Amino acid sequence: MSRSIRAFKGHGTENDFILIPDLDDTISLATEFVAAICDRHRGVGADGLIRIAPAETGNAAEWFMDYRNHDGSLAEMCGNGIRVMARYLVDTGLASTGLLLIDTRDGIKELTVPTSGDVSVAMGKVSAVLGDVNVSVQAHEYPAIKIDVGNPHAVVFVESLADAGALLSAPEVSPLSAFPDGVNVEFVKIDGEREVSMRVFERGVGETRSCGTGTCAVALATAERFGLVGPSSWTVHVLGGTITVDLDASGNALMTGPAVIVAELVVDLDLR
Repeated sequence: MSRSIRAFKGHGTENDFILIPDLDDTISLATEFVAAICDRHRGVGADGLIRIAPAETGNAAEWFMDYRNHDGSLAEMCGNGIRVMARYLVDTGLASTGLLLIDTRDGIKELTVPTSGDVSVAMGKVSAVLGDVNVSVQAHEYPAIKIDVGNPHAVVFVESLADAGALLSAPEVSPLSAFPDGVNVEFVKIDGEREVSMRVFERGVGETRSCGTGTCAVALATAERFGLVGPSSWTVHVLGGTITVDLDASGNALMTGPAVIVAELVVDLDLR
């Protein structure tokens, strides 16, 4: 007998997610289930899955974001996903508008959630990481900037986003030791002053329409590229829309963008 549960579908700049409320913290998610339900042909289809669970007792946050990649692997953080989770919590009355704290595998994140419209999340410190790394795609090798946003990123600057090719498979990154657990790769085109466009290949997912942590990585990498010191604000165009990233003098990022719940679902936990 199958086990059916309620779930929701949402997206942030078309980076889409399945949300499973687990208010009693009793649901165990098999890797095979996550991969199957996120599959766009045999499941609902999504870039990732979020189990919404209570935070640990004594935690400053009330809720924990248990985030899984499209392939079922665990991830530290998802900038678009946490905004969508926050929108769900407020829309359903599980949280109030205004300040909202959500715990993640990358620590507690502070969000600002209005009744409607864009959601902001303080992503914490974004850091450039020492060490040379190269990314190969379309038989061309590019130098990349290593960025840590609680998860790893390699940012490549290109003349045209088409230089990234079809991105049907992961770009080759060298040396392999630079990212032993895999890496998100962003390809960036400079559009103007404090304005860029990007494409992203997410580890465990593939090319996605957007990546929240990726926009923060791109903002810092671009600031570093131009030698900018101090606070800066960046408009980052992704395939699914536009996100604003504000960096303070210490490299802390505030990311603002849309978060939309689009459907309520019933899913089979025994799907494989």
